[in-house]
Amino acid sequence: MAKKNLPRIKLVKKDKWLLTYADLVTILVIFFIMLYAMIEVDIERFETIIVAVQQEMGGAEGDIFDQAGPAMTPGEIEPTDVAELAKQQEAAETAKLLKLKERLEAYLYEQKLQDQVIVNLEERGLIVSFMDAALFPSGSDRMHPASVEIITGIGEMLARENNHIRVEGHTDNIPIRTIRFPSNWELSLARATQVLRKLHEKSKIAPQRLSATGYGEYRPVRPNDTAANRQLNRRVDLIILRQTFEETDPGYYQRVP
Repeated sequence: MAKKNLPRIKLVKKDKWLLTYADLVTILVIFFIMLYAMIEVDIERFETIIVAVQQEMGGAEGDIFDQAGPAMTPGEIEPTDVAELAKQQEAAETAKLLKLKERLEAYLYEQKLQDQVIVNLEERGLIVSFMDAALFPSGSDRMHPASVEIITGIGEMLARENNHIRVEGHTDNIPIRTIRFPSNWELSLARATQVLRKLHEKSKIAPQRLSATGYGEYRPVRPNDTAANRQLNRRVDLIILRQTFEETDPGYYQRVP
């Protein structure tokens, strides 16, 4: 049979790049076909492996494939589980803080300071509130020598915990204007910082767990209308923060294991 003469396609010189382009497209197609072949899952082999593992662990065949799975994407947790877990964590933390409260109150009773230091469990954590007379002379940030021992004893108990501790200084509304303290803000912050330093230096509490702030007269617990109320407002508070409040604190950091 005679061969037919097929018409030849003549490429113009400027169109010769089409040959290279066609080769490139062909190579890319082959490449993606190979990728698909490598990642295609062998379902039958996978099911065989699963059944073998079930039998080895004592399960019946079809346990995995016959049971209906949860209607959620992998890695998700049911909202009810999250809420329940949060409640359990909160209850466990509350129990821990209550035990710490009992130990602190027992120590304060031994030191006969139950009238000058008040311990309360609040929403944000455990509050240890020192009347200023228990720690400082009037208008000063220099601690009484005896008060250093008190802070050290309390700090040793707090050092065993891992909560963040915020030290807050407060005053009454009687203004102070000295070279060292132009206002109650400076006095309250200086007192808070002194307590913070003793917690770190004497009780060896990690500095990453500590912070200090001064509120002056602007966070009173009583109206400043009597001498007794003003005495309650002049205080230094140690707040052993709950974990949820630590995470919302501007200075919160992720602890490294």
